Amino acid sequence: MSEKGRVVIVEPWTPLEIDPEGIGGPEELVQRLAELGPLELTELLAEEKALVFRGFDVTPEALADVLDLLLPTRCRQGRRSGDGVLGGICRVTEDRPETTVWPYHKMSAAHAWPARLAVYCDAAPLTGGASMLVDGEAWLTALDPVLRERLTPGVRYVRYLHDGSRVGESWQSAFGTDRREQVELFLDGTGDAWVWMADGGIQVSRTCPATVRHPVTGAEVWFNQIHRWHPAGCGPRDALSRILPEDQLPWNVTFADGSAIPDHVVGEICRRGFATAVDIPWNQGDLMLLDNVSLAHGRRPFTGTRRICVAMSN
Repeated sequence: MSEKGRVVIVEPWTPLEIDPEGIGGPEELVQRLAELGPLELTELLAEEKALVFRGFDVTPEALADVLDLLLPTRCRQGRRSGDGVLGGICRVTEDRPETTVWPYHKMSAAHAWPARLAVYCDAAPLTGGASMLVDGEAWLTALDPVLRERLTPGVRYVRYLHDGSRVGESWQSAFGTDRREQVELFLDGTGDAWVWMADGGIQVSRTCPATVRHPVTGAEVWFNQIHRWHPAGCGPRDALSRILPEDQLPWNVTFADGSAIPDHVVGEICRRGFATAVDIPWNQGDLMLLDNVSLAHGRRPFTGTRRICVAMSN
C-alpha cells in the first residue's frame, strides 16, 4: 500500500500462545502467572497484544483464581437480573449464530472503556465460532491518510429513543424511568448532549475519539465503532435503520461536526480492517487475555453450542 508515495509494510500479527510445561491444569497456569507478576504481565500484554492459554483445561471452578491474576481490578458485583454477570464474569450472548459479529473495541463508543478483556471458553462450538481479532494499529495504517486527517476531531455517536409509541427501544425502557427530569439528570452526569424531540422522543449524542494512543506503547490505534453504528456499516443494524428518517435512526454516527460519513467510506473502513482479521479457534477450557485498546474482537458464525464468558478491567 502507498502512503504519500511511501510503501508501508505491516507485518502480520498473531497472538502469543502459551502451553503447559509442567504439571498442567489450571494449577500450573495460576503458578506461572503468579511467578510472572503484574508488572511483567502488563509489559508482555502490551508487546504481544493478546495471550492465548491453551491446554490448561481451565474449569469454571478455577476460573476466578486465574482471573484474580489476569484482571486483579475486574468488577466484582453480584448477579444482576438479565445480564448473566456474577463476580465480574459475564456470559456472552450467542444470538444469531449464523451471522458474523464484526470486530470492535469494547465500549469504544463510550467516554471510558476497559483496558483488558479475558475471554474464556466453557463450551466449544461444533463448527466455526472462532474469535476474530484485528490489530487497531494495522487497521489505522491501512486507511487513507485523508480520512485519518478528517477524523482527527473524533466522531459523533447519535441515539434516538422514541416515546413508547413506536417499534424499537423507548427512552422509558432505556433509562428505566418515565420521568424526563431523571433522564436529564442522568445524561447531564455523563457529559452526553441531549435534546427532546417534537415527537416526544429524545436524541442523545456524544463525541469520542476515532483513534487513541496506547497507554503503554504510545502507538496510535484505530478505536471507534463507525462500522457498527453507521447505517451502511456491518454492525447489528436494526431493520428500522432502512426506513426511518435520519434524525430517528436508533443508531447513527457522523463526523464530529455532525456532517454525514459517506457510505463508501464506511465500506472501505470495513474492507480494509477486516482483511487483516486473525481467527482464534476455541477448545473447552481455553482462555485468552487481550488488550482492548490494541485489538478489536468479533466472532465467526458457528453451529452447535458455544458458551463464551468475558471479564474486563481497567
